[in-house]
Amino acid sequence: MTIRNRKPLIALVVAAGSLLTLPAMAQSAQQQAAQAQNQAAQAQQSAAQAGQAADQASNAAAAASAQASGGGGQTWASIDTDGNGTISKAEAQVNAGLAQVFDQADANKDGELSPDEYKAYVAAQQGAAAGGNAAPGR
Repeated sequence: MTIRNRKPLIALVVAAGSLLTLPAMAQSAQQQAAQAQNQAAQAQQSAAQAGQAADQASNAAAAASAQASGGGGQTWASIDTDGNGTISKAEAQVNAGLAQVFDQADANKDGELSPDEYKAYVAAQQGAAAGGNAAPGR
């Protein structure tokens, strides 16, 4: 075989090799597209699960607020045993939910929780729970 015959033969081998690799490359691109779709679906599922978790947390916060304010039939007057219109830390102990949040709800830190302080605390908690579901910057 002469050098003159080798050049076309080498070109033919290179061209044939290129043609044979095209289906493999196309299949690889299809596999990558399928993987990208699977990852996108998984991301959507994760986002949906995160949304559900946030909803559950919001519902739990609302239930805790309702329990703290309602306390299974308890009223503000029934907790305020001395009748002065405010609830002391000692009086709050009869309601577990209220006792847990007493220090946070007592805005002026005087050891007495007024109805207005408690309402402001509940509104802030509900606003924080609702704000946690919104996308930042929107």
